[in-house]
Amino acid sequence: MVCTFPLITLERNQLNLFSDLIVTPARTAETLLMRLEALLKWKSQIFEYQQKVQENKPPQQTALFDLTPKHCDPDQIDPLLLRLVPMSFYRMPVDSPGSTCLYFIIDSAASVVLYVGETCRSNKRWQGIHACKDYIASYQDLHYRYGLLSSSQRRILVGCSG
Repeated sequence: MVCTFPLITLERNQLNLFSDLIVTPARTAETLLMRLEALLKWKSQIFEYQQKVQENKPPQQTALFDLTPKHCDPDQIDPLLLRLVPMSFYRMPVDSPGSTCLYFIIDSAASVVLYVGETCRSNKRWQGIHACKDYIASYQDLHYRYGLLSSSQRRILVGCSG
């Protein structure tokens, strides 16, 4: 059985919405690139903000209930002093699924914390897709493009999340 569709013709006074449309190929989006001045201003603002936070006493949070004791005092954590772990840590062979931890990505050349994360499985967290990998790669690429010093490092505080 062959099915045919009738040809629909427009009536003389009926308008065609697309009669004047000229089809053109879509343009590819340009890759956005942060200018050097914007990068330096951004880093300066982040540095100044993080310095103020370190210098000023943080507001004290109160609790309605008696919560379990803290594993650590978050006000005493200095990400710049934590032990270093290679950025490729997730590729190293492991015997366990890892541990609970907070981790920080630092630009030690600028003394700036770029990223803070937490995980219950430190050896598995960054395997596969992780947005922070692209973020750090873009950050390093910009520094390379403009000839700026950058030293992204991963610092970890094991057993302190929770």
